[in-house]
Amino acid sequence: MRLEKLQDCLRRKGWKYQYTEEAGCGSIDWEYRGLMYHVWEFSENGAESNVKIAGKMEDYTGNYEEKIIEIIEGWG
Repeated sequence: MRLEKLQDCLRRKGWKYQYTEEAGCGSIDWEYRGLMYHVWEFSENGAESNVKIAGKMEDYTGNYEEKIIEIIEGWG
């Protein structure tokens, strides 16, 4: 199981999500306020996500899971 901290965050907020894992990389999709969000890990210690701007995928590296959670926690 991957992206466990992010899954915990989404569960705490009561948001339904879909988790998939392929080739050792996790992927999560969920909806918030009518917009679809996505996080997809890549094998080089990073992930891409549209959490900052719903229509634009951006790369996150290093502590990517914490960075993504920080953005989500700021969503009112």
